Amino acid sequence: MQKSFTLRTLVTTAAIAACSVAFVGCTTTRPGDTGTKTSSRASIDAQVDASLSKLYDTVPGSREMVAKSAGVLVFPAVVGASFGVGAEYGRGSLRTGGRTQAYYSTTAGSIGFQAGAQSKAVIYLFNTQDALAKFRASKGWTAGADATVAVANIGANGAVDTNTIRQPVVGFVLTNVGLEAGVSISGAKITEVSL
Repeated sequence: MQKSFTLRTLVTTAAIAACSVAFVGCTTTRPGDTGTKTSSRASIDAQVDASLSKLYDTVPGSREMVAKSAGVLVFPAVVGASFGVGAEYGRGSLRTGGRTQAYYSTTAGSIGFQAGAQSKAVIYLFNTQDALAKFRASKGWTAGADATVAVANIGANGAVDTNTIRQPVVGFVLTNVGLEAGVSISGAKITEVSL
């Protein structure tokens, strides 16, 4: 009886997960009914503003870091879903001098025992003009392969670790509870998109 119940539970869980993934792709609009490019850009820019505000509220000194950087790339909602094999996707924008320069998408995949879905904001600070220029010149940039990304951690003094600040590219990962520590963003593929 116990084996039958466990098997039934496993099959039911797998079916629910498969249906959930299938429903994510469903929309109530036809493919030709997508919003205008202007509204898509405005939506992303508003989400970027909200993510930067959250970063400033969460990480002491981050406003100054962004102001001093050569550029900041913000993905306000990188959504990941997994059931054994995981995938993440998000859209965002690159800003220099407080102005949006271009729009980008990010994708990443993973394999391993995992289940569930999550959303997070991922922010890349380009602290040098050279790091920003290499990113902009690429036709598809991969974090960790094309450039080392130092993931920001909060030190004992409550501020971002000073060794991290000095790196050419610094990454921040924000969840609903704040700055996520000990996370890897290596392998994320970033590509410019036309909006």
